[in-house]
Amino acid sequence: MASRTSGAKWVAFRDPKSHFEYEGAALRKAWPRLHRGDAEPFPTGKGAAALLDAWRDFHAGRFQAACQQGDALGAAGAAVANKAAGVHATYLAKDEAGALRILEAAIARGERAVAETPKNPNAHYFHAFALGRYSQRISVVRALAEGLGGKVQKSLERTLELEPKHAEAHVAYAVFQAEIIDKVGSLAGRISYGATRDGALKHFEQAIRLAPDSPVARLEYARGLGLLSPRETARAKELLVAAVSIEPADAMESLDVDAAKAALAHG
Repeated sequence: MASRTSGAKWVAFRDPKSHFEYEGAALRKAWPRLHRGDAEPFPTGKGAAALLDAWRDFHAGRFQAACQQGDALGAAGAAVANKAAGVHATYLAKDEAGALRILEAAIARGERAVAETPKNPNAHYFHAFALGRYSQRISVVRALAEGLGGKVQKSLERTLELEPKHAEAHVAYAVFQAEIIDKVGSLAGRISYGATRDGALKHFEQAIRLAPDSPVARLEYARGLGLLSPRETARAKELLVAAVSIEPADAMESLDVDAAKAALAHG
């Protein structure tokens, strides 16, 4: 793994209620469900076995191992490495400086993957994913001031050009627009980034159509409504209730469902 993360402390995922192990052929069988959101193709060819092991670690919640194995595989493993880094930083990381180092390494990894595999939708998506999680950590206002907003937008738009049915990219683009409008206002958001309320809602709805069993699509939609339409509390609650009703298929989804439960508990 990149030396920039060597001093970062990773927090283990622990869920005594669930075990998300996909050994042998079980992973291939579950792949369409597990990757409906990110549209990642099932690995084949040279290096496939190592990449599958990295994804097994990711789905089981061994995020540090998944990131390390993915990083060692170069551009081919950037998606699993960056997804592991982003999920860990979002839900488990306790040390702020360490989390930022992990995300900084993910951004650099994403840049390399984009340069090496420019026609791979997930090279662009997981670059945007890392940038987005980093921006939320340092504050969206600061990220915009540093020019990160344009980079997120460019990577998400390229993802959707290459793969229009990428559900998680639709979620991320909706969140991006909602956060832009919340921070700079509707007029400036539309002029500077093409961000609109209707556009954000359209992407949220498309994500749910593409991945109806995705907890995070509903969780982020509910959060987005809090920024775009604070009075739509009933709709936001409906989305959160739907999110918690989904049986998680892996560790990430378990964390998404827990976050939705926490949001419901806080009203």
